[in-house]
Amino acid sequence: MSIKQSLSYRNLIQEKTRFILSVGGITLAVMLILLLNGLMKGLYEQFGAYLRNTPGTVVVSQAGINNFIGSTSTLSSDTVETIQEIDGVSQVIPVLSQFIILDLHDKKQPAYLIGYDSSIGGGPWRISAGREAQSGNEVVFDRTLANRHQIQVNDTLNIMGEQFKVVGLSDGTASWMTSYVFMPKASMETLFGLKGDTSFVLVTADTGVTQQKLMERLNTTLAGVHASAEDEVIANDLNLFARFFSAPLQLMVGIAFLIGTLIVGLIIYTATTERQKEYGVLKAVGSKNNLLYRTVAIQSLIVASLGSLAGVGLTFEVARLITTIRPQFLILIEPTSIFGAVVAGMAMASLGAFFSIWAVTRLSPAEVFRK
Repeated sequence: MSIKQSLSYRNLIQEKTRFILSVGGITLAVMLILLLNGLMKGLYEQFGAYLRNTPGTVVVSQAGINNFIGSTSTLSSDTVETIQEIDGVSQVIPVLSQFIILDLHDKKQPAYLIGYDSSIGGGPWRISAGREAQSGNEVVFDRTLANRHQIQVNDTLNIMGEQFKVVGLSDGTASWMTSYVFMPKASMETLFGLKGDTSFVLVTADTGVTQQKLMERLNTTLAGVHASAEDEVIANDLNLFARFFSAPLQLMVGIAFLIGTLIVGLIIYTATTERQKEYGVLKAVGSKNNLLYRTVAIQSLIVASLGSLAGVGLTFEVARLITTIRPQFLILIEPTSIFGAVVAGMAMASLGAFFSIWAVTRLSPAEVFRK
C-alpha cells in the first residue's frame, strides 16, 4: 500500500464514528436529491397521464385555451359533428372536464371530473374493480382516493347535490393534488346544465395524414377553436404547474447538496488537521504537495463512493415506503437521475475536501515541530 493510501485510510478509519457520519452525510444528501427529483418526475407523469393513455394525437379546444387540466374549455355539439366530417379524421372522442370539490367524510377533496361516452372512449384506461360507467348516475372512482376514504364498488356518493353509484375503481388516475372521477357524458351534461356541450375533442388522424396536416385542417375549417398536438398540451400543463412546485423542490435539492458538502467538508477537515504532524513530517522529508493533495482526494473519493452507493440503495427503500403509506405520490427514479445524484455526491466530497487541501498547502513543517 502506498503512503498516500495508508494515510487516507488511517485518517478516515481512525475515528469510526466520524467516518460513519461522513458517509452518512453523503448518503442522506444523495437520497434526498433523488427523492425530490423522483417526486417532480412523478408529478409530471401524473399531470399528463390522461392524455397519454387516451386515444387521440390532436386536442381541439376553445380558442385561446392551450391547457387540458389548467383551463376550462367549451365547444358546442355542432363543432364535434363538423370535426367528424373533416377529411383525414379517423376517430373523434368528445369529453367534458371540470374541477369539483367532493365532501368525503367531512373533508374537502378536489377532483377532476371527466364526462365520456363508454362506447367511444375517453374514460378510465385501467379498471381494477367493477366496470366502466355506462349510463345514468354511475361513476368510476380513482382506487387510491377510494381507499383513503373507504369507498367501495356499489357505494353511493353525493356529487354536486346528486347521488351517484360507484360502479368501478380505476388505477393510475391519482396524484397528490387531485384524482380523476369518470361519469357518463350525458349525466355530466345534466349535472352542469350544458345541453350537449363539450370541453375537449381528442382527434386521431387517418392513415397517411400527418399530425401537423390534421391540425392545419382543423384550425382552417373551424372557427373559434384551437387544435394542438397532444404533447404540446401536456407540456403546457407541466409548465403551468411547474411554477408552483418546481422552484421549491429545486431549492430543497440545493439545500441538500449544501448540507452534504458542509458535513463532509467539516469531517475531512477535522481528520486532516488532527494529523498535521504526519503531514508536516512528510513535507519536511521532501514530499511534494501533490502527494498530500492525492491523500486528501482519496479520502473524499472513498466517502463519496460509499455514500453515493448507499444513498441510491436507500432511496429505493424510502420511495417504496412513501408510496405504500401515501400511494397518491408517484416517485420515478430514472437512470439519468441516479447518475446525476452520484455526480452530485462526488461533487459534495470534492468541494468538502477543498478546505482540507487548503489547510495542507499552508502547512509549515517548522511550525508543526514548534507545536
